[in-house]
This record gives sequence, structure tokens and C-alpha cells, in this order.
Amino acid sequence: MIEAIVQINKTINDLVWGVPAMVLILGVGLWLSCRSGFIQIKKFGTAMKCTIGRMFRKESAQEGAVTPFQAVCTALAATVGTGNIAGVAGAIALGGPGAVFWMWISALLGMCTKFAEVTLAVHFRERNSQGDWVGGPMYYIKNGLGHKWNFLGYLYAALGVLTVFGTGNATQVNTITASINTALQSYGLLSQDSVFGVDLVIGILIAIMVAMVLLGGVKRIGRFTEKLVPFMAVLYVVLGVGVIALNIEKVPAVFQSIFVGAFTPAGFTGGVVGSMFLSMRRGVSRGIFSNEAGLGTGSIAHAASDIKSPVQQGYFGIFEVFCDTIIIYTLTALTVLLGAPAINYGVNAGAELTISGFINTYGSWVSIFTAVALCCFAFSTIISWGLYGVRCLEFIVGSKANTVFMVIYSLVAILGATVDLGVLWDIADTCNGLMAIPNLIALFLLSGTLVKLIREYVGKKE
Repeated sequence: MIEAIVQINKTINDLVWGVPAMVLILGVGLWLSCRSGFIQIKKFGTAMKCTIGRMFRKESAQEGAVTPFQAVCTALAATVGTGNIAGVAGAIALGGPGAVFWMWISALLGMCTKFAEVTLAVHFRERNSQGDWVGGPMYYIKNGLGHKWNFLGYLYAALGVLTVFGTGNATQVNTITASINTALQSYGLLSQDSVFGVDLVIGILIAIMVAMVLLGGVKRIGRFTEKLVPFMAVLYVVLGVGVIALNIEKVPAVFQSIFVGAFTPAGFTGGVVGSMFLSMRRGVSRGIFSNEAGLGTGSIAHAASDIKSPVQQGYFGIFEVFCDTIIIYTLTALTVLLGAPAINYGVNAGAELTISGFINTYGSWVSIFTAVALCCFAFSTIISWGLYGVRCLEFIVGSKANTVFMVIYSLVAILGATVDLGVLWDIADTCNGLMAIPNLIALFLLSGTLVKLIREYVGKKE
């Protein structure tokens, strides 16, 4: 029975995260880019000015909302996660250095997709029974497309509830325990017999911390991510820039492998990766998985902002993808290509390949800092996906079940730290991908509304 479920899920997963999904996501991204006049390029400077400039302001949000910067930090907390460390390593190992180029292409279109998601989420949001702003794909489907499309909103919300326990929680906790165990074992502080006990303690502590943050409401979530995200991003950027600086003589050759390898990967992978299409597929799919443009999840966090202009908050969506994929993802790719002692092309790889790039450059002591970075990335993802799960469930049954959900969600951390649930995580990954379908349909149908909102905003500014 289990084998049949595994096979069925694998078939669906290959379709969901395969060529049709990439064509759909990139196609909608291109459609939105054309209709908006490639706003992610034309207004890139404005977007950076509106977003980076607000980082240094002291702002307070109204009741039931968070500041625009807290909103983007909450969204970034979900996207800047273990996928940035493990995902890029897998893309390079299976698609060659050229996969990085296609990742950049997916990010270029993804900036507009995320801009559209955020703009529509803020425009069509509403207040819940507790007075909080709530929004996201299910709400712009409900309030933007009319009653006959409501089933898509409920489908999206149901898939979201199913996804958060695996993708957003247990797999992240597993990453935390693995990174801590690796750091402790490298210094001889943890024996194999003690691993389960340590993992159990870690799981309980994480469950308590997750509950404390989530039960504090959207404002506490915003305040938490506002502090954690900049810290973990700066820590990781410093480590990544250091790898580049210490291997500066190799940089030209690495960029050559990225650009030339995107079209002729065989020369850089020893013939193991010989197809441009394979390199493209790995880069695009990992890029999408990293920045979540097309999945619509990040817009749930952005909808809680107290900003009045949907388009202005949409600029934060452009900023989010730029930070996640262009900066963090690229630094990871360069760490692997510059620092890793060997890349076994054709064989899947994860965070261990990225970590080897850091260790080979700095020495074994850096494993402590990589463990801290991984823990921050993973924990921030758990918090943000907890908010996503609450909002999805709330859309279906109302806010009466919010507290129960958050308690159960927190306790799942203990399972994630101690139990190998195998196929359940693969199913969660499939549900995660399926969320893109109703969201992309809505974005396509609401593209006219997006264009109208842009024209109104630009007209007022001019």
C-alpha cells in the first residue's frame, strides 16, 4: 500500500514540479511582465528606493497590522530558508553551473509575478473577526474573481493547510537538528547513542519557541522576523562574500562556466550533464522553489501590512525576490563553485555540498557559523509558514480554530526532530507545488486589474 502511494505521489510530483509547471509559471510571469510593461525592470530603482529606504525608518503599525518592512521580513523568512543552501547545491550538481543562469532568468520573471501577487493581495484583503488584515491568493480569488471561482480559493487554502506541516515545519526542524548534530560531532561533543535524546530536547525547545511567537499574533511575528531576517542575511552574506574574496582569481572562470554552461553544459560537467534543457529545468525549478514566485504564499504575509497603496507594497515583492534569488542564491552558488573541493555532477547534493565550500575556504571552525545560519534560516521558515497555515485554515473555517492549529503546528516540531516520516514529506512537497495552479489561474485572470492599479498609482505619483 505504501509503495503504491509513493509511486502515485512521485508521478504527480514529477508533473507538478516538471516541465508543464515550469512552462505555466514562466508563461504567467512573462504575460504579467508584458502587460505591466516589465515593471520589475522599469521601476527597479523605484522599488529599491521604496524598500531599502524604509529599513532605516522607525515605524509603528496600526492595530491588526504590521509595518511594510515587517511584512517583507515575514515573507523573506519563509523564502530565505534551507532551499537557498540545499536547493542551489542540488541544482548545480544535477544541472551543472549553467543552472545558475536559468535560475536568474526565473528570478527576473519571478519579480513581476511576486509583484502581482503582493499588489493583488493588498488590494483584495479584508479584516478578520479579530481585526487583523488577512489576504493572499484565496482572498484575491474570492474578492476579485467572483462567486463562481470560490472553489479555487478553497482548493488553494486546503492545499496550504496540508503543506505547512511538512514543507514549513518538520523538514525545517530536521535541518536544524542535523546541523546542530554535525557541529557537535565535529568537535567530539556528541556520541551516536546520544543523538535521539539531543534531538528530542531540540524538538521540544523549538516547539515552545514556535508557540510563543505564533500565539503572540501577527504583530509579534512581524517584530520577530524584523530582527531575525536581517541578522541571518548579514551573517550569510558576510560568509559568502568572504569565499569570493579569498577565491577572487577563480571568479572569471566560474562566471564563464555559468554563462557558457547554460547552453553547452557538457564541457563543464565532463559530459555528465549534456543537455541544455536539463540545465534549464534544474535552474528554473530550484529558482521557483526558492523564491516561491507563483505559489502565492508570500503575499499572505504582505497582506498584513498597514500600507495604503497596493502597488507600493508590490515593490516589496520585487525586492523580496531580488534578495532571495539574486543575492542569497547567487552567493550560495558561488560558494559551491568557488569553494567546494569537488562536485560530483549527476548525483543529487544538498546542504553538505554548500557547507563543504565554506569549510574548504575557512576551515572546520566555520561549521559553527553555518550551523547557526541554518538554524536561523529554518526557524524563520517555520514561523512564516505557521502564519500561512493559520490564514489558509481561517479562510475555510474562520478564526475559531486558529489557536488549536497553532498549538498542533508547534508540536509537529517534536516529530520533525525525532521521527522519520518519509513519504508524508514527499506528499507535502506535491501539495506545495499544486498550490501554484489555482494561484496562477487567478493571476492570469486578474492581470487587467493589476494593470489598472499600476496606472492609477503611477498617475497619482506623476
